[in-house]
Amino acid sequence: MKNLFKKGLKVKVCVGKDKGKTGEIIEINRFRNLAKVKDVNMQKKHKKATKENKGGIINKEGYVHLSNLKIATELKKGKK
Repeated sequence: MKNLFKKGLKVKVCVGKDKGKTGEIIEINRFRNLAKVKDVNMQKKHKKATKENKGGIINKEGYVHLSNLKIATELKKGKK
């Protein structure tokens, strides 16, 4: 199951607050079986200001477990 998911693949979320959303995999953590999906599981991060970067609250994607994802192309084939 772990090797089915790859970076850039379209997936659909099956469980949780973002159930039904689709997006593209941005990053995968194979050791923990987690993936970051674009615009899914958005979390707020408070960044401290530095000389180079402006501080503030930023939104970023959180990880989703691979067992909670389905490949979007498989969903289209099964609906016929």
